[in-house]
Amino acid sequence: MQDRPTMPNHEIEFSWLHLQYEEKAAFTETYGFAGNQGAVNLEGILMRPKGVPSRTLTIYMHPTSTLQLLPVPRAMVAAGAHVLCAASRYAKNDAALIMEKVLLDLGAYVRHAKEVMGYEKVVICGWSGGGSLALFYQSQAENPTIEDTPAGDPVNVKGAGLIPADALIFQAAHISRAQLLLDSIDPSVTNELDPDTRIRELDIYDPANPSQPPYSADYIAHYRAQQRARVDRIRAWVWDTLEMLKKRNTGELERGFVTHRTFADPRFIDPTLDPNDRKPRWCYMGNPETVNTGPVALGRFSTLRSWLSQWSYQDSRANGVECAKRINAPFLAIENSADDAAPQPHTPAIFAAAASRDKTFHVIQGATHYYAGQPDKMAEAVTLQRSWLQARGLLES
Repeated sequence: MQDRPTMPNHEIEFSWLHLQYEEKAAFTETYGFAGNQGAVNLEGILMRPKGVPSRTLTIYMHPTSTLQLLPVPRAMVAAGAHVLCAASRYAKNDAALIMEKVLLDLGAYVRHAKEVMGYEKVVICGWSGGGSLALFYQSQAENPTIEDTPAGDPVNVKGAGLIPADALIFQAAHISRAQLLLDSIDPSVTNELDPDTRIRELDIYDPANPSQPPYSADYIAHYRAQQRARVDRIRAWVWDTLEMLKKRNTGELERGFVTHRTFADPRFIDPTLDPNDRKPRWCYMGNPETVNTGPVALGRFSTLRSWLSQWSYQDSRANGVECAKRINAPFLAIENSADDAAPQPHTPAIFAAAASRDKTFHVIQGATHYYAGQPDKMAEAVTLQRSWLQARGLLES
């Protein structure tokens, strides 16, 4: 058996990047200087292999997280790539996040990379929640159409002059934040103001629930229908509240709210559902029952406008499958077979929908979402991306 080629291991140089661009908004939605004072301020971490030039910049961006501490971007730099971990204006706080505005933030980074930093090519790597963002951005950069948010507020994506990426990588990612919430919201909750008022038969974490894994097809069908019904009730309340505030015609334009128990996808505890190599009764944030009631689960804190833009399956435009149908750039999709965050069907669905003529699909067997304690799996992911980029002239040999 031939030995695997030795992977470069370059020393990494770090530098802080600050971007600012003008934006006029009806009201301030983020605390501090991220989006007020008539300007948006963005921060990123540029990572380059010491002494290694490149004509290509790979941008990692998540709608709300910062990714420079994760192992994959760093491993890509050590292997010879120039990487920018770019934060949106909503870094580490998605309560007021508007997906359409995140497109403008990502567009500012892409433009800066090409027009100021001098990179000839830009690759967007959509890891985890950045996957649907990358597809949303590319679809609008190639064919811009959006002029307002789902709530009807003006946002000039169409006229922003977004520069398309030269290639996309979709890695350990999901279809959309809205799809995740729909799949994970706890349907046992009957009163949005009282999370303890619940239907036992729909509480998958209640040992007294008569239905236990492995679940029957009928139970899952009923469970999914009740999840959709709860999301639909929240959506109706959001629209009604927005309309009420509009009719008041006062200075009150927005409202925040809490959505309890949003992390109860039965796939977490039943590995026979959309099976892969994931660990049962576990998820990327730990014990799913604890996450379900904790402060960091999906959509826990939100404003009305943000909920429509990122969490509503009927209103959010950041649907990865639909966006993939409108992209033409070279496309690499990577599924981790033990992913404990992105559901197994999501990556194949995205790949099948992608309109790109040059598209590649690869499964990394046994890899978890973060490649935690799996240096061999992470090396496989980096080797795959490095080879794929080199074959398209997007990374120097």
